[in-house]
Amino acid sequence: MLAEERFSRILNIIDSMGSATVQQLMDELDASESTIRRDLVAMDKKGYLTKVHGGAISNNSNIHTQDENFTSRQMVNHDEKEAIAKYAASLIKNHDFVYIDAGTTTELMINYIEAQDAVFVTNSLTNAKKLSEKGYTVYILGGEFKSITEAIVGDEAVFALDKYNFTKGFWGANGINVKNGFTTPEIKEAMVKKKSMENSKEKYILADESKFSQISSIKFGEFKDAVIITNKISNENYKKYKNIKEVSE
Repeated sequence: MLAEERFSRILNIIDSMGSATVQQLMDELDASESTIRRDLVAMDKKGYLTKVHGGAISNNSNIHTQDENFTSRQMVNHDEKEAIAKYAASLIKNHDFVYIDAGTTTELMINYIEAQDAVFVTNSLTNAKKLSEKGYTVYILGGEFKSITEAIVGDEAVFALDKYNFTKGFWGANGINVKNGFTTPEIKEAMVKKKSMENSKEKYILADESKFSQISSIKFGEFKDAVIITNKISNENYKKYKNIKEVSE
């Protein structure tokens, strides 16, 4: 394997996991310890990663602590979100009891839902209105309204979720990382995501490729906890994970 090809694979592995040991990289690339250590030194000098004792860490692992405005997020990667939303909607079957999280991609999926007699719970006023207009029975959580993400959050919403057991649930995430799982910037919103996931039999994260290898402040689920529906991802290291479903536009 050529050095540049190894560099590319090492970057993919470290970006997806946040960090990696020399041993992990040796196993993944079937390369010797001396080769991996030499590569890490060279890549550190070029600024591709940061070499640490026993391995390396990603230079892309900044922690995002602020949410973006809902309206501005609607315009980002719109075609990819449409494809993800359409596939996600096809998973909802007749008589399902479904939780739909607040978010731009989860809102889009409502346009494509065709199931009969499904019942929905959401923490989004926008989602509730769209579902009701399509003739569905929908329950909205009570609690604090967070205008920047248009979500109902906080203790009251978490308490309301106690009585529900969903057949399926769909969530957005600000960051997806193998080591750090699913993350979001704000703790009140993370609490609602975490509780609703715990109460769902089938769990789906809807996220375009830009959310991979990103980390936000608060973790609400482990990477293995849900199926991740996304568009075509370029980082080859993610492709080995069986819980990632790639959809095309």
